[in-house]
Amino acid sequence: MGSPCKLRITVSVEGLPTLGEGEAYSCFFHDTETPAMFANTGVVCPTPDASSLPSIGDGDEFVMVILSLRFLNVTVAETEFTLFDCGLVQKLSERRPCHGCVSSRWGCNWCIHEHVCTHRHTCSQGVTIYNKNFKPSTPTIPPPTRKQTTLTVTTAATTVTATQPPLTMTPATTTAAATTAAIPTTFNSKSTSRHAMDTTPHFIGTFSQATSLHTDASITRGSIFDRNVATTRHFSEDETVDWLIENVDNDGNTSHTTLPSSTIGPVDSGVTLVEPSGEAAGSSSGISSTTSGEVATLPDLAGIDLAGGIPVVSSEKSDTPPWERERPESGVDGRVPFFLTDANKNLTFTQSPEMVIESIIESDENYQADSSDSYFMDCPCMEKVDDSALLPVNVERKITLVGQHLNLFQDDNLNYECVLDVENRSVVVEASVEPDAKQPSVFLITCKPHQFVYSALMEEYPATINVRRKDHFFIDCADDLFVTLYNCSVGRADCSRCRTANPKYGCVWCGGPASSHCIYHGSCTDDVENTCPAPVIHFLDPVSGPVEGGTLVTISGSNLGQRAEDIHNSVTLAGVPCSVIHSRYEISSRIVCETTSSQGEKSGQASVKVRGGGLGLSAQTFSFQDPILSSIFPQRGPKAGGSSITIKGRSLKTGHPSDVSVLIGGIPCMVLSIEEDHISCLTRASNRTGEHGIMVRLGGAERHLQGVVYHYTSNPNISWAAPSKSFLSGGRIITVSGLNLDVVQDPKIRVTLSPPDSLPPRRRRSTAQLNEGQDQQIPLMRRRRIIPDVDCSQGALCHVKQYESRCTVNSSSLILCPTPAVGPDARRARVKVHFLLDSLHFDFNTVGNEAFSYEPNPKLYMLNRNDPDKPYHHKPGSIISVEGENLDLAIYKQEVQARIGDGVCSVKTLTHNHLYCEPPVKQPSVRSSQKKDVMDSLPEFTVKMGNINFSLGRVQYDSHALSIFPLEAQVGVGVGASIVVLIVLIIVLIYRRKSKQAMRDYKKVQIQLENLETSVRDRCKKEFTDLMTEMMDMSSDLVGSGIPFLEYKAYAERIFFPGHQESPLRQDLDVPESRRQTVEQGLVQLCNLLNSKLFLTKFIHTLEAQQTFSPRDRAYVASLLTVALHGKLEYFTDILKTLLNDLVEQYVAKNPKLMLRRTESVVEKLLTNWMSICLFNFLRESAGESFYMLFRAIKHQVDKGPVDAVTGKAKYTLNDNRLLREDVEYRSLTLNVVMPAAAASGGASTQTVPAKVLDCDTITQVKEKLLDQTWKGTSVSRRPHADSLHLEWRAGVAGHLILSDEDLTSVVQGLWKRLNTLQHYKVPDGATVALIPRSTKNHLHDSHDYMPGEKTPMLDDGEEGGVKLWHLVKASEESELPKHRRGSVREKGGERAKAIPEIYLTRLLSMKGTLQKFVDDLFTAILSTSRPVPLAVKYFFDLLDEQALQHNINDPETIHIWKTNSLPLRFWINILKNPQFIFNVQTSDHVDAVLFVIAQTFMDSCTIADHKLGRDSPINKLLYARDIPRYKQMVERYYADIRQTISASDQEMNSALAELSRNYAGEVNFLVGLHELYKYINKYYDQIITALEEDCTAQKMQLGYRLQQIAAAVENKVTDL
Repeated sequence: MGSPCKLRITVSVEGLPTLGEGEAYSCFFHDTETPAMFANTGVVCPTPDASSLPSIGDGDEFVMVILSLRFLNVTVAETEFTLFDCGLVQKLSERRPCHGCVSSRWGCNWCIHEHVCTHRHTCSQGVTIYNKNFKPSTPTIPPPTRKQTTLTVTTAATTVTATQPPLTMTPATTTAAATTAAIPTTFNSKSTSRHAMDTTPHFIGTFSQATSLHTDASITRGSIFDRNVATTRHFSEDETVDWLIENVDNDGNTSHTTLPSSTIGPVDSGVTLVEPSGEAAGSSSGISSTTSGEVATLPDLAGIDLAGGIPVVSSEKSDTPPWERERPESGVDGRVPFFLTDANKNLTFTQSPEMVIESIIESDENYQADSSDSYFMDCPCMEKVDDSALLPVNVERKITLVGQHLNLFQDDNLNYECVLDVENRSVVVEASVEPDAKQPSVFLITCKPHQFVYSALMEEYPATINVRRKDHFFIDCADDLFVTLYNCSVGRADCSRCRTANPKYGCVWCGGPASSHCIYHGSCTDDVENTCPAPVIHFLDPVSGPVEGGTLVTISGSNLGQRAEDIHNSVTLAGVPCSVIHSRYEISSRIVCETTSSQGEKSGQASVKVRGGGLGLSAQTFSFQDPILSSIFPQRGPKAGGSSITIKGRSLKTGHPSDVSVLIGGIPCMVLSIEEDHISCLTRASNRTGEHGIMVRLGGAERHLQGVVYHYTSNPNISWAAPSKSFLSGGRIITVSGLNLDVVQDPKIRVTLSPPDSLPPRRRRSTAQLNEGQDQQIPLMRRRRIIPDVDCSQGALCHVKQYESRCTVNSSSLILCPTPAVGPDARRARVKVHFLLDSLHFDFNTVGNEAFSYEPNPKLYMLNRNDPDKPYHHKPGSIISVEGENLDLAIYKQEVQARIGDGVCSVKTLTHNHLYCEPPVKQPSVRSSQKKDVMDSLPEFTVKMGNINFSLGRVQYDSHALSIFPLEAQVGVGVGASIVVLIVLIIVLIYRRKSKQAMRDYKKVQIQLENLETSVRDRCKKEFTDLMTEMMDMSSDLVGSGIPFLEYKAYAERIFFPGHQESPLRQDLDVPESRRQTVEQGLVQLCNLLNSKLFLTKFIHTLEAQQTFSPRDRAYVASLLTVALHGKLEYFTDILKTLLNDLVEQYVAKNPKLMLRRTESVVEKLLTNWMSICLFNFLRESAGESFYMLFRAIKHQVDKGPVDAVTGKAKYTLNDNRLLREDVEYRSLTLNVVMPAAAASGGASTQTVPAKVLDCDTITQVKEKLLDQTWKGTSVSRRPHADSLHLEWRAGVAGHLILSDEDLTSVVQGLWKRLNTLQHYKVPDGATVALIPRSTKNHLHDSHDYMPGEKTPMLDDGEEGGVKLWHLVKASEESELPKHRRGSVREKGGERAKAIPEIYLTRLLSMKGTLQKFVDDLFTAILSTSRPVPLAVKYFFDLLDEQALQHNINDPETIHIWKTNSLPLRFWINILKNPQFIFNVQTSDHVDAVLFVIAQTFMDSCTIADHKLGRDSPINKLLYARDIPRYKQMVERYYADIRQTISASDQEMNSALAELSRNYAGEVNFLVGLHELYKYINKYYDQIITALEEDCTAQKMQLGYRLQQIAAAVENKVTDL
């Protein structure tokens, strides 16, 4: 690497601290440490072994090494060395090693006879060609002695002088004269001793250290990488650092050079070497800029390139020779060897203490000293081919080359040889050399004649040619030096092509008819053929075309003419002329022609007649055909395209397939395949529906399908898809509903799995980070941070995967898609599901209720887990229970298929870990083919869950008969009998011990209460079990229909404007059309005015100050403001905070605990609306499901018992005011309801749906229950109203009877008329009924004998004045009943009065216990902090805490009350009492009564005060006495958890509010809201104007003036404008 010399480098730093004993400096070469030794001139650093230095990389010729002087971990100074290898320069120069060597930037020299590139100045033998970038001084100076030359360098007006004193350092001399320097150099060509280098002079350069360091050099590929070298010690202006390099060669000679170690860089591009004549070589106007540690190459330092630079300032004299004035050529990076300069950078010097460089240089003795012109010689080289470079194969030819400077080899016998590279083979040919008489440096090298060949199928082959000294080395050759071999026979297989070859090749068609071929004319030994044979046609493409012509036919063959004119007008197909297309003609081998009309179908050969030649006929026949279209299938498809259609006909495979196209109504249909009798194509999108004609183009012909059209239908659309989960094994059926689904031909479901997180972005390291690294081994290349690929751990998904499965079209509205099986990596991947309906794609997320996910596969354990080989013994009549894991994660019980042999085991219950199924009564049989032994004769129990099939063992039925009376029942009867006996004994004892009738009655009641409590407990269990079964069925229904959430617009209407018949959001702007534009402009101005916070607060406070501004008006204005500011919720929140602060100040002065208790101000209603907006998503995603399940559970439980249609009282309720206290006899009926669609169609195929009702229900109640059960998949708003339908009882052949609440058969007793019930009509269980639309006319009949099949309603009764309606109990009697009872009880004794209400309390407790789970689930969903708390709740609670802190309110109870009044009272209670605010449901009084109790319980749970229970306590406190303390703990924990979470910043809240504004701003009609709001402005116009005029700020902002403008625009009001 440069040189085997050993180096000792001396570091000289002025002011370097002297170390104590045991302390030492260290030198680091790259990462290799060497000990530093003190010397007189500084610290000496010996270089390490070459093996410890970094190696030169492939393709490079140098490497850079950092040398640093350190004390412990402190870097005192550092620099960079460039180590180069001239041998690698030679290797990388390829065909021109000599030229590459002498033109390198490293100062390498070329040894001609040794054929070596070296850094040394002389060669051991022969001539040396010196590097062209390093110019010597005048060679007339005598051989030097060992003296010292001093170079003094300064800047600006500072002068550099040069002297030759003895070997001592002298200070610089500063004058105002021009800068000069003397560098004596001697070359002795006669000396061969290396020791003569001791006479080389010392170079002493005096520098001043730069104090500012900077570089702006750009880093470019292929250039030296320049960078700032940051050291850990910074020198002041009076410090200097010197580097002294001492070179020890193999002979023991040494040289040393002191270089500055500071970050001195190269000088300006004008700085050059100072010649010994005292004149500067070149000129420079100055030296500027700062530097970084730069690389400099001294040709004498054994290939070591030092950082730092020796800038030499020259004068501007121009009387030196031109070659001396020429600035040396720099390398790619601008470095100039020896001069240590960089043309791309500048250096700033200051006149601080100087830095000395001392170098003892070993010089070679064989420097040529003839003259400056003879010093630089050109390399011997081969320049060009003297004669033609075209050489035919198999013909002896000689090659003459022109060479230069071969005389430098100084040999008499010029032994050379030519070497050609032909197909990676070296062809060596002897060569003779003759000098040019006119030009002595020019030589002619003649390669002896030789036959060259190559095997490649190429017309021409470029062969590289080189010249080498015989059995020695190659001489430099020009990069473009090569000869061209050519072969006439390649690509010219026939006569026509041969005769049309380029004349320069001299190719001829040689030989007789049997063995003719194309060769070079000099090689032809037979006769040369001047006439080509007859054409030969190989094949035709296509072989058919329409009779109209216009088909482009390609005729391929040989000898098809030498130019297009030879066959013009002489080509026919089946005797029909074919017009030749000249532009597409290929000599001899191809003719393209266009057919003309054939006037009918015909077939025949193709013929080609060549002018002056023969006639050629084809073996193939060409047919003119007349295609016919007959039909198309299918005849309809979606306008989005993507449907595959087939057009049938005859002769459709006519012409070239690429010329066949299909158009449907002018829209291309992509052709898929073409056969003789049909064409298949894929439709493309159309912009309209309807009928379209079919046209097929076959080249220039067109065919239309007559009498048949294609119908573009509306696109298929998916409206809903469920379920949203599947096991990894797939196979679960996804139900896809929509419209026009039957036009889809190839429906698919595609699952895409993608990695959960993308790879981190790659970041570029900064320059400072690069500078800190100490181990960069390739500093000359562009720095790149290589980030390794992230390892793909086992089980992780690293690439996108897709899985598909085909779906089945069930009907126009239903598609069934089985989920595809995926790998286990789907659990950690992002899952996207799409439905592919031909060309349309639908994302599951847009049509499903939630994102699709894959769950782990289920596991089922063997029936006989202890011994799987033995059969499982089953007792007939019992249920089979199977244990497992993950059973219900992604499947419902209806989807599970369980079988025992050929029999079905009906799945009854499916939980997370259990599957319960009811097996057949008798043991199913096994196929005879499967019976091999005893075990095989038993049926096998199998379970299929999607694509997974479980085989869980054989099942053997026990032989003993099923017990008629189960053991559990027997035990229950025994226990019951014991209890009865015990009760009887207690009664007897009490009877004997008590003598007073009152006490005896009291004990009887007590016993009754105990029995009632027991019965209540049992009833709760039974009712809860039934309710859970019913709710599970309802959950299955919800999978299909989903929870009927209201859209945001309807939700906002019902929240903002409760009790309004018509919401302002649904109204249109009620202004005349002529003034609409003006009014709208005025309303927009009002919207802008509302953006003024001052105006809005003044407006609100002014309205609230008016006595006529009622609480209802306050709520209405607040809602109108909410609508107006809905698109700017951030501003709305800011206004809310301002008004809330005013409200707090108002209540702090009074009683702070009363704040937000009622809606008495605008801000309180604004808060309600704000909470409703912010919590809408939380309702839908979190609490909504639990609330809906509670609502349905209440409705189901209430409807199970009698409900009085007149009073609204029910047997099952939580509200004692709505309790039906009478015991009403009733029974449950199951009616078969004929669906309306099926009923309309008629016929025997009528389908019915079972529905449960009570026989005591009125006809209207029955209709409502039937609608709920038969239309459960349809939202309430889309169902028909019960009053719009008749209930028709269809009693077989007896006729159809329309039932109604009141008719002539109604029972009337005095002034009371009872509503008709099913019991009144004696409708039996299992009867068939239908809901039919009401007709405008009813047929009246005189009798009740109805004709079969005739729809006859009951006769409507006329209006009777004063008649009172009743259903189950008469209103007056029922209300008076408790009063009578209480009176009778008082007569019998005072104790009895307390017992009677408790009897009804047990019935309420039964209802409460049944609903307990659903109430707990709802409260948990509302008060849980396991999932993130809504941001609005956290933000507002923090705001309340801040207000309390600001106003010095430290009472926790007050803050608790504020939070309760703002969230539970203001939002949750409102929602709990009004489920219709969030759901599309039909409410009723008896359901609302139950919800009222639950809402009151929730409110009681949020209060801190304890309520003492008593007889007169509210019913909700009595019912939930044990639960309210638990709920209170939940509330307190909820508030505490919210307070402990991280505070929500204004930025986060504003971001969330901005997103809500974007999502819902379009849902409200803000113009109508503004117009309604203006009505209040108009009503209190004068007061508002007065308030604005009294405020100085409002006057400056001209708010009153702007309001007057708005009034003028909106109402055309005359103002003071």
